[in-house]
Amino acid sequence: MTLLEPADLPLAGIPAPTVAAVILVGAVSFFCYVMYRRMDLLRKLMPDFRFDDIGARVRMLVIYGFGQLRQPRYLGAGILHILLFAGFILLSLRSLTLIGRGFSTGFHLPGLTGTPGFVYESLKDYTVLIVLAVCVICMIRRAVFKPARYDHPGGAGHEHEAYVILGLVSALMITDMLYDGSAYLVHPEASAVYLPAAALASLFMSGADPALLERLHVGGYWLHILVFFGLLNYLPISKHFHVITALPNVFFAKLHKGAIKPVRYGVEDWMSMEECGVGRFEAFTWKNVLDFYSCADCGRCTDNCPANAAGRKLSPKMISIKARDYAYEHYPIFGPAVNPGNTKFVGDVITEEEIWSCTTCGACEQECPIFIEYIDKIVDMRRYLLDQGSLPQSLQKPMQQVKKKGNAYGGNKVKRAAWAKDLEEVEVRELKKGDSADYLFFVDSCGSFDPRIQEITKAFARILSKASCDFGILGQDETESGNEIRRLGEEGLFEQVAQKNIDAFQERQFREIVTFDPHAFNVIKNDYPVKFPVLHASQLMAQLLKSGKLQLSGDYLQSRVVTYHDPCYLGRHNDMYEDPRFVLGRVPGMRLREMTRSFSRSFCCSGGGLLLWYESEEEKERMGEKRVRMAQEVQAEVIVTACPFCLINLEDAVKTTGNEGKIEVIDLVELVDRSLT
Repeated sequence: MTLLEPADLPLAGIPAPTVAAVILVGAVSFFCYVMYRRMDLLRKLMPDFRFDDIGARVRMLVIYGFGQLRQPRYLGAGILHILLFAGFILLSLRSLTLIGRGFSTGFHLPGLTGTPGFVYESLKDYTVLIVLAVCVICMIRRAVFKPARYDHPGGAGHEHEAYVILGLVSALMITDMLYDGSAYLVHPEASAVYLPAAALASLFMSGADPALLERLHVGGYWLHILVFFGLLNYLPISKHFHVITALPNVFFAKLHKGAIKPVRYGVEDWMSMEECGVGRFEAFTWKNVLDFYSCADCGRCTDNCPANAAGRKLSPKMISIKARDYAYEHYPIFGPAVNPGNTKFVGDVITEEEIWSCTTCGACEQECPIFIEYIDKIVDMRRYLLDQGSLPQSLQKPMQQVKKKGNAYGGNKVKRAAWAKDLEEVEVRELKKGDSADYLFFVDSCGSFDPRIQEITKAFARILSKASCDFGILGQDETESGNEIRRLGEEGLFEQVAQKNIDAFQERQFREIVTFDPHAFNVIKNDYPVKFPVLHASQLMAQLLKSGKLQLSGDYLQSRVVTYHDPCYLGRHNDMYEDPRFVLGRVPGMRLREMTRSFSRSFCCSGGGLLLWYESEEEKERMGEKRVRMAQEVQAEVIVTACPFCLINLEDAVKTTGNEGKIEVIDLVELVDRSLT
C-alpha cells in the first residue's frame, strides 16, 4: 500500500502547490502587514538610545534570551517554559519542511537528509511528545491550580488567550502526529524507540482502511499548515506577541542598572519642552512600548512587588497589560489611530495611586525573564504629575524642605557637621576648597540631621579612624544627594542638588568617595553627569578587613542568630551582595540565617529616602512589618542591614509587630564599630 502525499493530491480540483502558494502568500502577507502596523507605532514614538555596546547586547541575548537563564527562578514553570521554548526552536525546522512539502513531495531542508535527517526526525518526534505534554500540564495548572500571579486585578482578563495558544500548539503537535503516524503505519521506517510520536499515533489508526488513512495523512498535513499560519497571525494581535518580541526586548535591555533615563533622549534643555515626562501614551519611548508588547502576562513582577504584597494598588504586570490594551485599541490593525477623547492615559488608564505606590526597589525588573523595565516608566509618569503640580500630600513637606534647606529634615546647613562634636578621640576634618584626603566621607542629609542615623555616621568615623584612613567631609558644602528626588520625578531639583555636590567634589582632591547610604552611593555612581569613584561602606570595610587594618571580635553578637536584609539600592540596583556578607562573616561566632527573600529577591521595606514619608491609604500591612515577620520565620535575634533608611523602618516595624526586646536591628557599620578589637 502507498499513500498519496499532499503535494500530489489536488484539493477541489486545484493543484496542491497552488493551494499551498495561496495559503503561504496570504498568511505571510497578512502577518507582515500586522507587524508593519505594530512596528509603525514604535517608529512614531520618542527616541531611546539602545544601540550601544553591541557585544554586551549579543551576550545578553545568548544568555538570557536563548539561554532562558531567568526562567528557573520559578523552577516548575521555568522548566515548562524552557521545554516549550526549546521545542519551538527545534520544531521551527519541521514547520519549514512541511511548508515545502506542499509544493514538492519528499521536500527536505538542506542538510536534513540521510543520517542527519533521521537523527533530526527522531529528535523531532520526542520533542512533539514533550511539547504536547507540557501544553496539557500548563492547561491543568491554569484551570485547576490557578496561580494567583495570573490574575488581572483592575483590568480586562486575557486568561482565555493562554488556552487559545496552548490549544493551537497542541493542535500543531497532534496534526503532526496524524501526518507522520499514518505514514508510519503503512511504511514503518524505524523502531518506535526512534520515532515514538509517529508510532504512538499509528496505534490509534490501526485497522483503518486505506482510504481513511490517506484522508488522515493528507488532512493532518493541511490542518497542520492552517494551524501553523493561524498561530503565526494570532501572536501579534494577542498577549502572546512576546513570542515574537521577547528576544529583541532582551537584546535592547538596559545594560547599566541603577540609573534613570533622561527626560528626553537627545534633548539637553528639557525645560523648554511643552510637557515634561509621560502624560500621553505617545510620550513613551519605542523601547517602553516594546516592553508592553513583550509582556508575557506571567505575573512574576507582581508576585515579587512589595507594594502589591502590602495591599497597595500597584501591579507592575497590569501597567504593561493596560498599556498594551490601550495601544491595541487606539492604534488598531485596520484603520487610522483612534482619538482617546477625554480618556487620560495618566490618571484614567494608569492611576496616580499606582504611580506613587512604587518604591523603585527593582524587584519587578529583577524577576522579569525578558527584562521589561518599570522604574523609568514610573519616574517618567511622576515627572508629568509633578509638572502638573500633583504630588502626594505626605511628600510635599519633605520636598519643600529640600528646596529651601537642601535636606528633607529642615536642618540648617551650618549644622551638617555638628554630629562630629560628640566624637571623642576622633578628628573629623571638614575639607575646604583645595583640601585633599584619601577618602571623602559623603554623609548625606540623613546622616547629618537624623538623630538615629547620626549614630551610624559617628560609628563609621570611628572605623575610619581606627583603620588610620585619611578622610574628610564636606560639611556645610554638602547637600542632599538626590536619589529619591530624581525618582520622585523632580528633575529640576535633582539637577540643582547634584550640581552643588559635583562642584564641591571638584573643588577638593580625593581618591574615592565613601558613603554608608546605598541611595547616595547609587545616585553618585549612576546618575550624576560627572563620574566619581565611589565606594559603599561595606566595600571599604571588606577591604580594611582583608588587609588586616581592622580586627573584629564576637563579644557583641555573642553567637546570637543573625539575618541580613539586602537593601534594594545596594543589592538589586548595584549587585552588591557579597561584601556585606563577607564583613558579617568576619565576626567570630556569628550565626547567619538567610531569609527566604534574600539576595536579588530581597523584600523592600519601603524605607527609601523621601519615600519614608509617603503614606498610602490602601496599604493593609506595612512592608517593614512583613519583612520583620520574615526574620521571625528564621528565628533571627538580630537583623543586620546596610542602609540607614532600612534601619529606621525595620526598627519601627519591630515595635509595631510586638518584637521590641526580642529582635534587634543594627546597621552593618554599627556592628563593625561595636565589634572592633
